[in-house]
Amino acid sequence: MMKVEGNVGFTLFDRVQIETATGNFSKTHIIGEGGQGTVYKADLDGVAVAIKQCKEIDESMKRDFVQELVILCRVNHPNIVKLLGCCLQFKGPMIVYEFVQNKTLQELLDLQRSRRFHVTLGTRLRIAAESAEALAHLHCLPHPILHGDVKPANILLAEGLIAKVSDFGCSTIDEENQAVPKGTPGYIDPDYLLEYQLTSKNDVYSFGVILLELLTGKKPLSKERRSLTSMFQEAIAHDTLRELLDIDIVDEASMRVIYRAAMLASQCLVVPGTTRPAMTVVAEELRRLALADEVQRCPQSPLVLEDLSFTDTGGSTVSIWYNGSQTSGVYNLEKKAVLSTGFAR
Repeated sequence: MMKVEGNVGFTLFDRVQIETATGNFSKTHIIGEGGQGTVYKADLDGVAVAIKQCKEIDESMKRDFVQELVILCRVNHPNIVKLLGCCLQFKGPMIVYEFVQNKTLQELLDLQRSRRFHVTLGTRLRIAAESAEALAHLHCLPHPILHGDVKPANILLAEGLIAKVSDFGCSTIDEENQAVPKGTPGYIDPDYLLEYQLTSKNDVYSFGVILLELLTGKKPLSKERRSLTSMFQEAIAHDTLRELLDIDIVDEASMRVIYRAAMLASQCLVVPGTTRPAMTVVAEELRRLALADEVQRCPQSPLVLEDLSFTDTGGSTVSIWYNGSQTSGVYNLEKKAVLSTGFAR
């Protein structure tokens, strides 16, 4: 292997190392599959890692690709999955991340919807706060990093259900202006659909949708393709928000906190997005709400995700790691029209 820029902590792995670590890309090593490739659990020098194959890039892009990854390797935050290095000796670059033992927020939400677990309001707000802090950190770097595909499947849950934002590597490598939209139905900012220009406010919008999911227990798009954001706005307008909330967290003692969290979500979803709060502001408010006395009175029972078997409950691929949902990728004009309709105000 070869180190890049000395103490940066970025490693260029060679082809043999990757093939050996993945059992020559054995199916038994696969821990996720999605629109941007396959993810393998592997062992490199005695360290458990996740190896993801990105989309194919041409030779002229490889230098810029490595430069971007070197920047990403410098990101050090307890709520961000650590990027360790890559291998460029395949058609599609192989990106090596730290391995996170548990599952994803998507899976936790699916379990909550099926009533297999009870996830307290405090746990939901803490996971939201940690995720917001991770995004705020990315946005505030000297070389800001925009995620571009914020969704529950890209928030891993480590031991103790600690949130770790993942899959922010490929988004920053794309051109700033894209010919076609990328992202996930239900989470894409309507502003982004107008010009395909990625900004920090797009991440804020997507995060707002996640916050709604945590409060309501509902999916971002219903089977009828109706968006959760439009249902939320109607509930606010007609003073029926309580009916939309997840019954597992509705409690008279915590309604003040719930309404404050709902108003924060509303601010994140404002269109146009110029007046949306920065992720730093969102994170600070969520941390305050998560630590509120009325929330802390209800401790979370221990939840263990790694040994559970998950099933498909609504068309999406569960047991997903590092952007392994059915989304993330390129959408045609027909899908764009569906998205635009779903986000109609």
